[in-house]
Amino acid sequence: MREITCAEITEAVASLCIKANKRLPENLEKRIHECAAEEQSPVGKAVFDDLIANLQAAREEDFPICQDTGMAVVFIELGQDVHITGGTLRQAVDAGVHKGYTEGYLRCSVVGDPLERVNTTDNTPAVIHLELVEGDKMKIAVCPKGFGSENMSQLKMMTPAASQDDIVQFVVDVIAKAGSNPCPPIVVGVGIGGNFEECALLAKKALCRDASIRNPKPLYAELEQKMLERINKLGIGPQGFGGTVTALCVNIEEGATHIAGLPVSVNVGCHVTRHAETVL
Repeated sequence: MREITCAEITEAVASLCIKANKRLPENLEKRIHECAAEEQSPVGKAVFDDLIANLQAAREEDFPICQDTGMAVVFIELGQDVHITGGTLRQAVDAGVHKGYTEGYLRCSVVGDPLERVNTTDNTPAVIHLELVEGDKMKIAVCPKGFGSENMSQLKMMTPAASQDDIVQFVVDVIAKAGSNPCPPIVVGVGIGGNFEECALLAKKALCRDASIRNPKPLYAELEQKMLERINKLGIGPQGFGGTVTALCVNIEEGATHIAGLPVSVNVGCHVTRHAETVL
């Protein structure tokens, strides 16, 4: 049994909150540059130039990439041979979010109650997704999620009678309705399967996948490409000013489901779809 202290977890989460908000994953930044070269619209190209300049300025000036520094979504893979000492996992993670957002001068956007709307002033509590795995390590991924794009997300409880074309159409319709609201060019996470809540989690996991990695199953990799092509034909373009690149990539994650169900969810991410991870 290996011991990991709450203090170690807190420091790791704090560091990841700051890193994720100031630096895009290399694979996503690379994809932005690739799509900038592919964009056909002069206005779209100019917008891409501005987005790339913004990334550079954030790097040089050590500023957040976006003023919406998001709600902290934390994925944890916890080895079953790990014993956490000095408090609870929830306490450790929230302390890390508190430290990262206050000491990193990141905007605190979380309210403690959805109707009373009082800001918690430190961006806590985090949304935590915990998975027990083999081993004696802990993998932590912090994925700050802004709500301009989160608000555009949808879930639909389809039936097995739905065709692949129906699924593609639903995803395309979600993005068409979103228009410029999620600050395109966007990243699209799609969950297929599971039940109501598992389907949404699959879409969130898909959103955080490396932009260069396609689904390992040919069926879903083909669907990813088909959805991407259809979305980019919408002509929404960078920041909604029109163009040939509306989405940077479409990632699908699938899961087992009930014989009577076919849930499909779409989690939309802006061009600043941030995540950073470490292993303790």
